[in-house]
Amino acid sequence: MNEEALLSETVESVARLTLNRPKAMNAMNMALLAELGRKLKEITADDAIRAVVITGSGAAFCAGADLKEVLTSQKVAPGEADFLDLAESIFNCLRNFPKPVIAALNGVTMAGGLELAMCADIVVAAESATIGDAHANFGVYPGAGGAAVLPRLVPLNVAMYLLMTGKSLSAAEMKTYGFIAEVHPDAALGEAAMKLAGQIAKKSPIVLRRMKEVARASADKSRDEALLHEQVMLRRHLRSFDLQEGLQAFAEKRAPQFQGR
Repeated sequence: MNEEALLSETVESVARLTLNRPKAMNAMNMALLAELGRKLKEITADDAIRAVVITGSGAAFCAGADLKEVLTSQKVAPGEADFLDLAESIFNCLRNFPKPVIAALNGVTMAGGLELAMCADIVVAAESATIGDAHANFGVYPGAGGAAVLPRLVPLNVAMYLLMTGKSLSAAEMKTYGFIAEVHPDAALGEAAMKLAGQIAKKSPIVLRRMKEVARASADKSRDEALLHEQVMLRRHLRSFDLQEGLQAFAEKRAPQFQGR
């Protein structure tokens, strides 16, 4: 495994993962995906880490899958895991990750890179970042949410424009469509993303995890079903340490010391 394909560091309670194949525009290959999966597993088990930032090095966040490796993976023996199997596993892990995930788009974000960003809970971007689907440009069909999830995150006509033209939109334009939460000057993106993650990391981990579970599930439920899910989760949450700690801290006018239980 090329250890430099993914850079990782922990700043206080925030883990920053940096895709580090700048010469390939951080295109995802099996080695990078395997390392990403390994780090996510470590972060899940580490209670001291309470939020994750994913970004890229160089001029791109991620240009998608390494198409050369996709072609090679089609020749694997029957029953052997290929590129798509590994990518599906990692993307599903991110979609259901128990801790808040922020994608910080530092540059070109397209195809699988866009789908990777779509797995995050919050997306922030540099002013120069460009975002597009681009699968159609290469006769490739999206397999990680491009056609299935993108129309849930931006207006349908915008999703269809990105899917069918293969063109990219600016960070500012994608912010107007609600996909991006914050746009920052290029030089300030890294610090801004870590600051936002740090603010979130101070919240109760169990509250964040439970809100994330209900919010993500609500897209597939009716309003009444989603409200019922929320009420059931609230009943469970009433027995948590963090709720009692939060109320006690409020009464005592001090900062709460959440434990995530």
